[in-house]
Order: sequence, then structure tokens, then C-alpha cells
Amino acid sequence: MSEIIYNLYEAKTSLSRLVDRAANGEEIILSKAGKPLAKLVPFHRPPEPRKPGGWEGRIRISEDFDAPLPPEIQDVFEGRG
Repeated sequence: MSEIIYNLYEAKTSLSRLVDRAANGEEIILSKAGKPLAKLVPFHRPPEPRKPGGWEGRIRISEDFDAPLPPEIQDVFEGRG
């Protein structure tokens, strides 16, 4: 990411252009009297919170889902097969 320094006067006269550049990934440093004061960076909207329960009616879990495995398959998982 590139970082460019602008004094406040330059930033005021070209704010719209600087915002477009920041939205495209550049980091713009705003300074006053040669001292950096603020940073203009792209805005990233936080993701929407998850809403549980969206799979009702779309999947089926077998009644024996958590039943013990057959011995020959269990042996393979435990390194005996």
C-alpha cells in the first residue's frame, strides 16, 4: 500500500479526489506544519452477523448419526487396520 502525505490546505482543495484514492487502497496522511495528524484509509464495512438456522428443511441427519462405527472402520481410525 502506498502512503502519500498532504498538508491540510492541499487536502481541503482536493478532498474528493483524495477520498477516491483512499477508497482504491491508498493511505493518505494529512499533516499540518509538517507534522502528520491523521490518516485517510479505505473504509471496510464489517461483515453481517451470522443468522443461525438457515438450513432447516434442506438437510437430513440420520437417526444413527452418532452410533458407533463398525469395528473394521473403527480399527482403521485407531491405526489397527
